[in-house]
Formats: sequence, structure tokens, C-alpha cells
Amino acid sequence: MVKIKLFLEEVGKIMKPYPVYAVGGCVRDYLLNIIPKDYDFCTNASPEIIEKKIKESGKRAYLTGKRFGTIGCKINGEIIEITSFRSEEYTKGSRKPKVKYVKSISEDLYRRDFTINAMALRLTKKGLKLIDNHKGKEDLKNGIIKCVGTPRQRFKEDSLRMLRAVRFACRFNFKIEANTFKKMQERALTILDISKERWVMELDKILSCDNVELGLNLLWDSNLFRFMIPEMQSQRGFEQNSKYHNYTLDEHTIIVVKNIPKEDLNLRWAGLLHDIAKPFVQTHHPKGHCNYIGHGKLGADIVKRLARHLKFSNDRTDTIIELVENHLEENSILKPYDNIGKRK
Repeated sequence: MVKIKLFLEEVGKIMKPYPVYAVGGCVRDYLLNIIPKDYDFCTNASPEIIEKKIKESGKRAYLTGKRFGTIGCKINGEIIEITSFRSEEYTKGSRKPKVKYVKSISEDLYRRDFTINAMALRLTKKGLKLIDNHKGKEDLKNGIIKCVGTPRQRFKEDSLRMLRAVRFACRFNFKIEANTFKKMQERALTILDISKERWVMELDKILSCDNVELGLNLLWDSNLFRFMIPEMQSQRGFEQNSKYHNYTLDEHTIIVVKNIPKEDLNLRWAGLLHDIAKPFVQTHHPKGHCNYIGHGKLGADIVKRLARHLKFSNDRTDTIIELVENHLEENSILKPYDNIGKRK
């Protein structure tokens, strides 16, 4: 876990005499004793100065994010990003923020989504110093996902943060703070303001979690499924009244998904969607149970339309449609997982 210190030393040399802070996810992961995947740094220098300093150090400056104040470079073979202190201003009726550069680390941290992501580390003569204005370390210790400032403002700025809250809770097995979760339920409709590509990026990460069960329950309870995949919301508490199942439909779906290896993301998507048509084909048998004739075929048709809506790749679309339509066949790779939890 000394890597973050070494990076701070190297970035500090590049940016001298400007102060440099490690920020965001790498600080959170460092405090959780997790090796960070990405390293982000910020400073009070302008993007032009950051670019100049990087080039003066003999390194190549990556300028893809320059308009947002971010310049990249390679250190020890890894790409890191250095960003000018900034805040974001939102014009009424627009979802695109205007970047405003600020002078202090405190102002920069205040714009961030959750307290656990709103901490910074600075290298001093005495070692690493934590800047934690929003009690993020305490929330890490207590396993809490909580918005910086007011949840209404944070979610108004970017509705995708609701999905990020679910993802972080799922990844770390944390609870979402009550007021934050209440505001998610109230503002779930605004997820429709976000591009489907950004939805899928977050949903893929949720479905790839070890604790996917928590993520799926939060998607139902937060009302996000209601507006993202309405057919999935119909599964919540749906009594199957089947000769073959002991569980409600949402419980069965969770059991199927969590037993599929997380490395097979398309199969997990198929597990999530395999019974998506059941509530729409339910018929009542004279003997008292219910049948779901044709739910595989109708499910495949629903998935075909959903795949276009979510802008899946052709490969993912074809794979999931085939799996959903034929999940009852003996040779289906989804069938063993579908059988888990059925009535013995």
C-alpha cells in the first residue's frame, strides 16, 4: 500500500512548487486496504500549467480531459490523472455542468458525490496527511454510503449517482444512509435523464459484484428498476404459485443470478432476465397452481426490445436472447442455475 505514497512523491516532483493531493477512489481504497485500480490527483495549478509541468519533466501529457481540467501522464508505467481544483455549476434545465476552477482542496472535495469519495491525502514531512471535511473515514468504518451535503443537490447535479450509490453499497457491502436512500426513491424517475450507455456501465459493475444480491434488492427498493427496466419491477413480491418454485419471482431471480459465476457477465444478464415475461403469461390451472406457458419465447421478444433500448452490443444481444428463449431446454447452460431453489 506504499504505492500511493510513491505516486504522491513523483507527482509532487512534477508539480513543484504547487501542492498535490491524492483524491477520490484511490484514497477510499487505500483506507480500506484495497489496492486502487486508478490514481487521481488534484492541485491548484491551472490545466495549462499542469500540461507544461508534465512536458518539462520529460513525460508525455495526455490531453483528452483537458477541457474538464484533467491532464494525464505515465508514472512507472501507469497512467495517472492530475486535475485542477474545480467545482461544477449547473444551469437550470441543463444536465451538463460548467467547470469552474476554485482555489482550495475543500471546495474541490465538496463537489464530490459521497463522503467516502470526498477525502484527500497529501504528503508532508511527517508522512501522509488525510483531509476529511465530511467524515468520510467515519462512514467507511461504519459501512455507510452518504451524500456530501444534501442528497437532493447531489442527485440533482447527476442522477447517475443513484446507481453509483447502489454499486458502492454492493461492492463494499455497505448500507445507504436513510436520507440518501429516501431521496433516491423520490428522484428515481430522473434516472431517465441519463444516457443508457451510462446505465449499462453501472449495471454491469453491479452484476459483476460478489454481493450482487444486495445490489438487486436495492435496485428494486429504490424504484430504479421501475424506470430503467419496468418489467423487472413487476417481479417484486410476485407470487409464482407454481408446482416447481418455492420463492417469489424476485427471490428466484436473485438466487439464479448470484449462483452464476460473476466472470460470465452475459450469463448473469441472462439470469436476471430469464423470467422477465412470467408476470404477463400467468394462467391459473383448475387444480389451483399457475402455469407460465410461453414465457421463454415472450421473454426473448422483450429482451430483444430491451437490448435496443439499452444499446447492447450485437454479441451480447444475441447471446442473451438465445439463453432466455431456451432456458428451459435440457442442454441450456442457464438451466442448472434456474433449477437452483426450485421446489424439491
